[in-house]
Amino acid sequence: MKKCHLIAVAAILTSLFLYGCGGPPPPLDEIRSALKGVPTYSVILDDMKEEGSFFNTYYHKYRIIMEDKATETGWQEAPKDYYRRNMPFLGMTIWVKKEGKGAEAVGPAGYEYVGDRRYGRWQTNSSGQSFWAFYGQYMFMSALLGRGPIYRDHYTTYTTSRSQNRPYYGPHNEYGTNGSLTKRQKPNFYARRMSRARAKQASFSNRVNQRTGRTRTSARGRSGSWGK
Repeated sequence: MKKCHLIAVAAILTSLFLYGCGGPPPPLDEIRSALKGVPTYSVILDDMKEEGSFFNTYYHKYRIIMEDKATETGWQEAPKDYYRRNMPFLGMTIWVKKEGKGAEAVGPAGYEYVGDRRYGRWQTNSSGQSFWAFYGQYMFMSALLGRGPIYRDHYTTYTTSRSQNRPYYGPHNEYGTNGSLTKRQKPNFYARRMSRARAKQASFSNRVNQRTGRTRTSARGRSGSWGK
């Protein structure tokens, strides 16, 4: 990775830490600002979590792809509305900048580099299907997808979705927060979410039991007074 790119990554981590001391802006805004001079990169929503009981705090974690490297951020506090808006996109690319031009592009991580001859080429398998093969130094992009090859017809659907500003969740909706593949790739997220749901249910049940107990005690007290 080039030295200027390493400096940019350091700037991201520093600026996000400083913003964490005050009200949180959307973390993606800070990433874009810190990487203003980087012509090509993409941002993946790598993880999410909520903390707190009465007043919730929301966090994102990102993976940033630049050239042939991937860098992860730590947990970054995010505004509630921004967190909710991005809830369906766990594990997906949410921002792409290519040759100086940036845009929202919600799709499976790695798709944004398909079709670009700098990163790979189209090949044909024994069944006559056209699929994308990344060059060796970019194979980690294929690994991000966690599945088999990207076929040309799937990529065509992806580019159509991008042109219409619609998220693309894969040929079988296997990507994103509700995707079957994501559930295998991100077990910690779903374990945290289930644990949080159980804690909320237990808290609710305790409150109901306490209220019911007070009501019964109060009723017995009134009954005892009437009997005198």
